Amino acid sequence: MKYIAILGLGVVGCGTADLFTENAQAIAARLGEEVSVKYALDVRDMPDSPYADKIVHDIKVILDDPEISVVAELIGGVNPALEYTRACMEAGKSVVTSNKELVATHGAELLALAKEKGVYYLFEASTGGAIPVIHPLATDLAGNTVRSISGILNGTTNYILTRMFRSGASFEAALTEAQQKGYAERNPAADIEGIDACRKICILAATATGTLVDPDSVHTEGITAVRQSDVQLANRMGYTVKLLGRFVRQTGGTFVMVAPFLLPKDSPLSGIEDVFNGVLVDCNYAGDVMFYGRGAGSHPTASAVAADVLSILRGDAQRYEWTAGDDTLSTDFRLFSCRHYLSLRGVEQSAVGVIWSEAEILPGEGDEIALITPSITEQEYEDDLKRLCASGAQLQAHIRVFD
Repeated sequence: MKYIAILGLGVVGCGTADLFTENAQAIAARLGEEVSVKYALDVRDMPDSPYADKIVHDIKVILDDPEISVVAELIGGVNPALEYTRACMEAGKSVVTSNKELVATHGAELLALAKEKGVYYLFEASTGGAIPVIHPLATDLAGNTVRSISGILNGTTNYILTRMFRSGASFEAALTEAQQKGYAERNPAADIEGIDACRKICILAATATGTLVDPDSVHTEGITAVRQSDVQLANRMGYTVKLLGRFVRQTGGTFVMVAPFLLPKDSPLSGIEDVFNGVLVDCNYAGDVMFYGRGAGSHPTASAVAADVLSILRGDAQRYEWTAGDDTLSTDFRLFSCRHYLSLRGVEQSAVGVIWSEAEILPGEGDEIALITPSITEQEYEDDLKRLCASGAQLQAHIRVFD
């Protein structure tokens, strides 16, 4: 019998306990012995929980039990998750986690500690829910140079944009619907402002490169400024609008970012709808590799947690090593190049042509002029826009174009 412990008996914690209970026979058959959840650490008593007899309130109970070799940290946030993770590894216990904030901010430090203590720190569940992407990126694609990673990494924002695209709902109406269905929190800021996707793309980029970029240094935009009229215009022009986390190698450098993008409808990412996630990895030898599935939720995330737990118990876990620092990976975002969709008011088409002679003019909303610029750097875009605004132009919308 192998024993594990769970830290945090919330949505993912309960899902993980359910998985190891319901699939106990199948797990035992594959592993060669049974796996049981011995403890579940939580601040609540939860007398009505089916796992009430496993609940403990003191982390020391878990740390002092030699039968516990693997701990699933499913608390979320940095505190007390960081303290507990360190303590578990100091006690010789491996840790698996779904905690994207902790991995994105302290992953390099915790991986170093795991190596020092001869244990493992695994985090497949932190990015993409049930989608196996961390392990394949680190192992199956290890012989490649990853040229780019582009991911729909947040189910809430993808659901909102899908509703805006499919039903013509406004951003506000789609957000309200997402909250009513339980896809969005009462305070949805981490989702709609791109913070959640930012943490996940930092983890994916670190897995591909071995360097963890500080999420605070990443250019991050959400979807709050995306208008229903822009989504519908994109549809008529053969595009969809998606919030993407991107890691991109270009001639001008290497970039990590989160922002809405116009995607051509033939892109593998374009058809991913509702709360599903997708990650498109472009490699120099393998070419495009696509990962798709449910990106969040109790059972999908529990599936990824269990995969990491079982890899440790089988003895075939992958060890990751990251360094922390933006200087070796992230380049000044002002050098990033792409095309830009924008909608302007208070300017003549001729004035736009003076700035961007090769711009594609689109049928704008009302008295607005909509266009797609040629490929230019962020700095060039900012400089050109300032020139237009100085002549009276008013920016109504701006979305980058995925090329």
